Amino acid sequence: DIITDLAAMIQGGLGVAAGGNVNPTGVSMFEPMGGSAPKYTGQNVINPIAAIAAAGMLLRVVGGQKKDAAVERAGNRIEEAIKKTCPKMKSQSAGKMGYGTRQVGDLVCAAL
Repeated sequence: DIITDLAAMIQGGLGVAAGGNVNPTGVSMFEPMGGSAPKYTGQNVINPIAAIAAAGMLLRVVGGQKKDAAVERAGNRIEEAIKKTCPKMKSQSAGKMGYGTRQVGDLVCAAL
C-alpha cells in the first residue's frame, strides 16, 4: 500500500491509481486507490480509470499465478485500452475530464 500510494503521484494522484495486495499463496486484493467521494454520488463525474485498472491488474496477476495466458492477455488489453483512453481526457480530476463516468468507461470498452 505504501509503495502504491507513493507511485500513484507519478500516475496523476491517488484518484487514478490502482493498487494490489498480492498474496502468492492466498487471497489477494485489488482496488482503486482513491478514497470514497459520496458528494459525487449519482453525478456521473468520477473518473473510473482506477477501478478499471484494478480489474486489469487482477487479471494480469491471477493469469500469471494460474499460468493462464488468456486471462493475463485480457488484463494487458485493459491496460492498453486505458493508455489509449487517457490522452482523450482533458483532465483526470472529477468533473473536469471532458467526459462523464459512463462515457470514459465506454471509451475504454471501445478501445478494447
